[in-house]
Amino acid sequence: MLIAGNWKMFKAQAETRAFGAAFSPPAGVDVVVCPPFTSLAAAAESGLTVYAQNVHWAEEGAYTGEISIAMLKELGVAGAIVGHSERRQYFGETDEGTARRAAAALAAGLRVIACVGELEAEREAGETEAVLRRQVSALDLHPGLVVAYEPVWAIGTGKTATPEIAQHAHAFIKSLLDVPVLYGGSVKPDNAAELLAQPAVDGALVGGASLDPDSFAAICRAGLLS
Repeated sequence: MLIAGNWKMFKAQAETRAFGAAFSPPAGVDVVVCPPFTSLAAAAESGLTVYAQNVHWAEEGAYTGEISIAMLKELGVAGAIVGHSERRQYFGETDEGTARRAAAALAAGLRVIACVGELEAEREAGETEAVLRRQVSALDLHPGLVVAYEPVWAIGTGKTATPEIAQHAHAFIKSLLDVPVLYGGSVKPDNAAELLAQPAVDGALVGGASLDPDSFAAICRAGLLS
């Protein structure tokens, strides 16, 4: 069971250190936090397992605004998220780019959470499986790879996929690629246990609820019951 906290563009260094001092991950659950780039070192120094929110495939070069694998490793970062729906939606990231980022990071020894998921319009049009097939098929099987299913309509909206929707999507993804699959989409302490209890759900990618140490700890504890 893997519980990952995606802090997005929240928490500068002082806030990150305060979180690290207040948060104790429960034994028996793999817990990682994904702070902004400027707070990665502070999180690692707090003793937390740290993933970045993005990583580039090139070793170095003229890629303004990007960060390399070596730069992350120097800070003690263990892995990275790639292809998050917000990266795809706001910054034009593609399936091909997501796959290149994942492949380079995995080859260099980082672990990777690759995000997939459908828009609300795609779900309403009955295109969920076609979207997931396209996104997942771009990825290559690797022991360090985890996929996160994010129904985009449930991210930051307060909406949550039902456990049945999550189970169906996760089982479909696993039929395409035999890797652990996390659920991401408005995971909170009051719905985590029910979602994590689904047999095809191997953990959670948590957004806003991971910013508070007590809230995040409660979600992590829910993983122990699954």
